Amino acid sequence: MSSAPHAVPFLKGHGTENDFVIIPDPDDRLPLSPAAVARLCDRRAGIGGDGVLRVVRRAVGGAEWFMDYRNADGSVAEMCGNGVRVFARYLRRAGLVTADEVPVGTRAGVRRVRYEADGSITVDMGRAGLPGGAEPSVTVTVGERTWPARHVDMGNPHAVAFVDRLSDAGPLREAPEVRPAETYPRGTNVEFVVDRGPRHVALRVHERGSGETRSCGTGACAVMVAAARRDGLDPAADGRAATYTVDVPGGRLLVTEAADGTVAMTGPAVVIAEGTVDLGWLEPDGDPMRFSHVSENISHSNG
Repeated sequence: MSSAPHAVPFLKGHGTENDFVIIPDPDDRLPLSPAAVARLCDRRAGIGGDGVLRVVRRAVGGAEWFMDYRNADGSVAEMCGNGVRVFARYLRRAGLVTADEVPVGTRAGVRRVRYEADGSITVDMGRAGLPGGAEPSVTVTVGERTWPARHVDMGNPHAVAFVDRLSDAGPLREAPEVRPAETYPRGTNVEFVVDRGPRHVALRVHERGSGETRSCGTGACAVMVAAARRDGLDPAADGRAATYTVDVPGGRLLVTEAADGTVAMTGPAVVIAEGTVDLGWLEPDGDPMRFSHVSENISHSNG
């Protein structure tokens, strides 16, 4: 591996205000350490973000580009739905892709991305898993209040709780308690959901490794599936697609579960700034090339 340049280019982008630092690294020379990721995401002393998207040219399941996603605390993530849209926006902006449909490699598998005529981006998020069945199988507790929740897997884990008011979740400074704890050995993302109208819901989310965020793409998909099952809808069983509007603090997403059970999410993605960052600042107490490589074991997950 060749030595790292002192200054590295970066961009800043967001999808429904779920924001990310983008590090272009097509030659796979800068797999950032957890400490470096945490410094990049620091909102006072760094660039600030809910996570880091490292752009790597690496063949994965037919995809040319791999999204090495890290949470704001530096932990490794399987998947991030908003992140995939921002990643795809960068690929198009940089001229790295020109087709209207592009496969993107992630730790949760290949996700197909489609650039829409209105500027939004649709991501094929795969099928949702319901490890505990369609009914609530876990509980979520904040303070002295406890709610039943559904365990939904979107390539990363979610606990979805329906509440009367979004404020019931409190300040969400700490991760809500989820039981039984063994259901989520590495922790989980937790969504609190209220109804806004027919097939229209709103959420707040505490993301594992990042805290409360303005949006969570995989969380919106998990919420849509949980709401559909609660409402007696199962497209894979009845052959009829279902679409829900999902409001997040940072905007709005449309989530559709098709008749074959696959879930697609549509929403905005923008790149708002670019510059360079000094690797000496990222790793002031050691070798900036003391990195954790993309092939390491998965630990935590974002949305």
